[in-house]
Amino acid sequence: MRAVIIGGGIGGLCTAIGLQRAGADVTVYERAPRLAPIGSGLSVFGNGLTALDSLGMGDAFRAITSTEAGRMRGGQRRPDGSWLATIPPEAVAELRIVHRAELHRILIDALEPGTLELGVDVASVSADGRRVTTQHGTEDTHLVVAADGIRSRVRASWPGDPGIRYSGYSTWRGVTDAPVDLGGEAGETWGHQQRFGLAPLADGRAYWFGVATMPAGAAIDDEYAEVVRRFGGWHRPIPELIHATDPATVFRLDINDLAGPVPTFRRGRCVLLGDAAHAMTPDLGQGGGQAMEDAATLTALLWPLAALDAPGSALDGALERYDALRRPRTQSIAKRARMLGAVAHTRGRFGVALRDAVLRATPASATAKQLASIQAWRPPAAE
Repeated sequence: MRAVIIGGGIGGLCTAIGLQRAGADVTVYERAPRLAPIGSGLSVFGNGLTALDSLGMGDAFRAITSTEAGRMRGGQRRPDGSWLATIPPEAVAELRIVHRAELHRILIDALEPGTLELGVDVASVSADGRRVTTQHGTEDTHLVVAADGIRSRVRASWPGDPGIRYSGYSTWRGVTDAPVDLGGEAGETWGHQQRFGLAPLADGRAYWFGVATMPAGAAIDDEYAEVVRRFGGWHRPIPELIHATDPATVFRLDINDLAGPVPTFRRGRCVLLGDAAHAMTPDLGQGGGQAMEDAATLTALLWPLAALDAPGSALDGALERYDALRRPRTQSIAKRARMLGAVAHTRGRFGVALRDAVLRATPASATAKQLASIQAWRPPAAE
């Protein structure tokens, strides 16, 4: 089976690894002339680790991460450091934080040489998903996987594309230059329309992010100084983390998600995957994990067909099942993520007081149950 994957991000690379190991002839086309992964961390919960295991990448991933994040006291705090809610350790026992650059490295290393082609711009995919056109010409294929991100050109060409919307908040991200003692505590701190999160990396450094409500595309002259202004007076170790980070590496991104559910993840022999299919806000830490699940699901369903020269109509059935399995789950999680972000950015003194009271009153067992429901995913059996 010949497969073309559009996009060299986490979802596209995971899919390429899975299909290649199943026996498919795979090429990944990435528009960028070079890969420059965002210099930040990524949360991978138990479901993401299960997906990586099914793709044969679990051991390589474990080698560059640790379970320290899951052993720390986590949850939500106030800017003065007092705890609003804590997460039971057993609910995040498998949580790992990885630097995106390290994750990209091990994924690319797992591909056969020549699989990833940089600087190739896919101009269009035929309506039946059997033909791809790039600046180098048109080629026939059995399968196209559109993993081309939240601004997917492929999705935009389909009927019913919802487009993207701004969440109302923007996020600064940074990684410390050296190890920082987090005091055995991680998680997020919630203020008034502002948040700060922190988590340990395997080498002792820390990944952090600051979130603030602001207009889309807001212009800020000095991003690092703005982070210091907003969060420099919050509880320890937040000021220490900021000051341990090279100002030149701190960057800010507007947070967007899809403006509504995509009607289908499949059009002919082309499927959407990752952010192209279900871009979500990062409030549940599931963006990367759901892309990994997509890749593992598609690999499992196509495993019996991948090595065939002509997969035939069975391929259509497998892609239909992929859509049926992935669309309800990912769209439900995306909706929950956006709702959590809205709660975190509640406006006004009364709203914040009510939000904090609800957090304090929520049983830890309820939080654990919600996390367990997301992480209890398993790849499907091929039919």
